[in-house]
Amino acid sequence: QVQLVESGGGLVQPGGSLRLSCAASGSITSINTMAWYRQAPRKERESVASITRSGIKKYEDFVKGRFTISRDNAKNMVYLQMNSLEPEDTAVYYCNMYISTPYVGSYWGQGTQVTVSS
Repeated sequence: QVQLVESGGGLVQPGGSLRLSCAASGSITSINTMAWYRQAPRKERESVASITRSGIKKYEDFVKGRFTISRDNAKNMVYLQMNSLEPEDTAVYYCNMYISTPYVGSYWGQGTQVTVSS
């Protein structure tokens, strides 16, 4: 059984920063790509950023220069540093990981709410 748990969400003013964390636990052999997604009210879930096991990062255009994704392979964790937050960033943020147990599967966290408002 694999479990992903996110933390770090909350309420922040426009221009502020938050750091999201996601920890994977369970019968894990290895973790390949780790990623963050988000879903705003009345919108579909969308990709935010991803990072491969070797550290190759990919960002969606709307977060480039503001968000930074990183990972700690020893701790089975992924992070999302979010700076210069805008009201449009308000959403539930989900982490996703491709995990080998050893069978490869896609796993999701339960989500953490980020609200950007004055």
